[in-house]
Amino acid sequence: MEEKDFKLPDYEFSQDRGRVSWKAPSNIAIVKYWGKKGNQIPANPSLSFTLETSATTTSIEYKRLPKKSNRFSYDLFFDGKPKAEFRTKIDHFLARIEEYTPFLKSYHLKIETSNSFPHSSGIASSASGFAALSLCLIQMESQLRDSPAQDMFLQKASFLARLGSGSAARSIQGPLMHWGYHPGTEGSSDLYAIAYPNEIHQVFQDYQDVILLVDRGAKAVSSTQGHELMINHIYAEKRFEQANSNLEQLKEVFKEGDLEKFITIMESEALSLHAMMMTGIPYYLLMKPHTVAIIEKVWEYRSDTGVPLGFTLDAGANVHLLFPGESSEEVYRFIKSDLVEHCDQGGMLFDKVGVGGTKLS
Repeated sequence: MEEKDFKLPDYEFSQDRGRVSWKAPSNIAIVKYWGKKGNQIPANPSLSFTLETSATTTSIEYKRLPKKSNRFSYDLFFDGKPKAEFRTKIDHFLARIEEYTPFLKSYHLKIETSNSFPHSSGIASSASGFAALSLCLIQMESQLRDSPAQDMFLQKASFLARLGSGSAARSIQGPLMHWGYHPGTEGSSDLYAIAYPNEIHQVFQDYQDVILLVDRGAKAVSSTQGHELMINHIYAEKRFEQANSNLEQLKEVFKEGDLEKFITIMESEALSLHAMMMTGIPYYLLMKPHTVAIIEKVWEYRSDTGVPLGFTLDAGANVHLLFPGESSEEVYRFIKSDLVEHCDQGGMLFDKVGVGGTKLS
């Protein structure tokens, strides 16, 4: 599909008021998206596990204005309280999607949102937040006109979410999501994410994610700044080649359930992401001593026990431990005995692979 396919012809709004509500999860990338072109187009394709419990719940209560406004009319509440500092991001997002959602300036919106996870907890709240908001807006659109087909509904929600936060495109569905054009992935697009279309071995259907909270503080560099570092990065093209190659290799890995190779690719992707930050101009070091200590202990544990425990990192110090559900008991013992000491106040979150957004009554 092309961008023009998400633009609707003029239609009469069928309701004066209504309410919609959705819950959308965050996700954790296995193949990392780092670097983008204009209008939130990824410089390389990416692949992620959709999470289950780390989610944003958003509702929109809408009411038609007496006449179309020349600005966006909305109130925004986070955890029941006004959140003025979010308005700049929301204004920017609504301006980006206005041509695809022509009803926006004809209604006043009361947006209420909350997260199931704490702030600065190693979970990408922008992904779950913009995914939940986009699902609400598409649900609102479906109430104002004839409801679109389900595949179009999800594609357009992912398309809109991408314009708020690139990784949000991958939080609409699950359990394994692909975003960005890749010649070996049928149906892949830079405009929206798709459910991974290739064979997935049963071992990946119950994958677990334990997030170890090494550092709850604000990151030294925002994701937006990090993506910008790739524009003139000396290693950018090789990094993009690496991501495409890893996606191609993962087809066989997911088909055969090859956990050893899966872990190698996943950990290499995480370290490559941080290598790009450490070798850019300006350069950043986001890992902390406890991050490195956890990684070394994970490697030693895996070598000693053969348990298929691997790690990945986002653009920060916190560590995601990923492993099959059948290994949960021994991994939890290892975390409790060896890794909790490296967590800020013992903080950690327990999650697993999930199915994506959920419409709430």
